[in-house]
Amino acid sequence: MKKYLIVLGLAFAAFPACAADQTITLSVPGMTCAACPITVKTALAKVSGVKKTAVRYDKREVLVTFDDVKTNASQLMEATKKAGYPSSVKAS
Repeated sequence: MKKYLIVLGLAFAAFPACAADQTITLSVPGMTCAACPITVKTALAKVSGVKKTAVRYDKREVLVTFDDVKTNASQLMEATKKAGYPSSVKAS
């Protein structure tokens, strides 16, 4: 059964927003010890919409897959910064 939204007497079929998973690479140059990736991964996991993280400690970067309706690169960078690890989006 479809749901409808009534606006000014007009009926519109209500469809969920089209969310798309995105994956970006964040450069995190401050990851210099074995415990750093754990802290970065934990900080990113707390951001609503983050689905997956993969830390590449040797490259000082993290791949983040997220729902682009719930979060964005700025919020992800803010999360790592608050955890003590400033980051930036790495160009592909």
